[in-house]
Formats: sequence, structure tokens, C-alpha cells
Amino acid sequence: MEITILGSGTCVPSLKRGSPGLILRIGEKILLFDSGTGTLERMLKMGVTYLDLDLVLYTHTHPDHVADLVPLVFACKYGENPRRRELSIIGARGFKTYFGAIQGAYGRWLQPDLFHIQVREVHDDVLDYDLFKLIAKPMNHLTESVGYRVESHDGKSIAISGDTDYCANLVELARDVDVLVIESALPDEMKAPGHLTPSLAGRVGREAHCKRMVLTHLYPVCDTVDIVQQCRKEYGGALVIAEDLMRIAV
Repeated sequence: MEITILGSGTCVPSLKRGSPGLILRIGEKILLFDSGTGTLERMLKMGVTYLDLDLVLYTHTHPDHVADLVPLVFACKYGENPRRRELSIIGARGFKTYFGAIQGAYGRWLQPDLFHIQVREVHDDVLDYDLFKLIAKPMNHLTESVGYRVESHDGKSIAISGDTDYCANLVELARDVDVLVIESALPDEMKAPGHLTPSLAGRVGREAHCKRMVLTHLYPVCDTVDIVQQCRKEYGGALVIAEDLMRIAV
């Protein structure tokens, strides 16, 4: 497996960090988690197009996580080489209603001609695929927020928190994973409801016994504070601060 951080930032425009997005490669399969503004462009920089995606997954529907969903579907329909195979999209409860509202707003411009869109909702589910198992659990952010765990058939595992505050589900999702990609939105002294700080992220990593942590979803202020030191209050394992276009082998 290989992780590519497409966007390590938030809703706040930044020249250093784009809005959230992550590519996971498992064998020849390509999974996209969230698609904030600029995701499609950064995908191209990593050699991935709208035709290559096998599965698209959303943690929740805040604009900084879904902004490129409309451009993605639009490109699949109207690109010079239109998509012809099914596009599978997974989201939390309520995602079908959200996606239906988008299609209603844009009408035929988001109605595929040559391919089918399959939308599936998850809450506390386990889905089996050819090369991996996907586990989803509710997170502590919105009512309609989920985190994901992916376990490959060769024994590797990663977890992706999406936006969340500390919760038991996140610890369980991250239990013994090889890599935990976890939000760490604001420094400890700026704790906001529904989000983690570096020390809270570290607490999750410590309690879950994860082997490596990647801190992401960083507001600009995080680049002015030693968030590594704050995380180290709780977590002593391998630690990475996410950067846009960073690749991480699992």
C-alpha cells in the first residue's frame, strides 16, 4: 500500500497546504478519500486522473472535503476521454440525499451518459473487496461523519480519521494500524469542538498502539507552533507532519 497526501490543510486558503484529499494505492486499485478544492489538479501532479479512481470515499460533507466532487463527476462526463466504468462513491449517512441535491442543482450536467454512479452509505460497517477490507465507524464531528480503516489482504493496515474530536470509535479504528492519518487541526492552546489537537491526536495514537502517525488537516497556525512536541506529550512512536504531495509507503 502507498498513501499520497493530496491536501494537508483545511478550509483556510494557504499557499503551503491544500484542502483535504488522500490517495491510497492497494496493488493496482486507487482509492480517493475526500476531495477538497484543488484535489483534481494535485491528483494530476501525482499521475492520477478521474479515469483511474476505483473508489471515492468521503468522511463528511463540509465544503473543504467535498468541493471537487462536482468537478470530478463533471470531468467524468465531459472529459475528452469520458469515463465508461462505474464510479463508486461511499459516504456517511445522509450522503445519498446530499449527492441527490447536487445532481438536482446541476441537472443533466451531472447525469452520466456512459457510466453509472453507485452511491453507498456507511455508518458502522465492514465491506469486503478483492484486495482489502474496508471498515467505517462514526466519528465525533458531525452526526454524518465517519472514519475509515483499510486492511489489505497481505496484512497491512491504515486508518483515516477525517475531522473528529477524541472518541472511543477512533481509538478502535486505529488499533494496531501500520499508519494512522489523523487530523490535528489546531495547537493544544486553541482547542476547538469537533477537532483534535496534537496532544489529543497523540493520546489516540498511544491508546491505539498505532505504529506510525501522520498529522494532517492543519490550520496555518500549526506551522508557527511546535506541534511535534505537543504530540510527543502522549505519543512516542514514529511521527510525520503531513505535506501536500507527500508519499508514504505502508
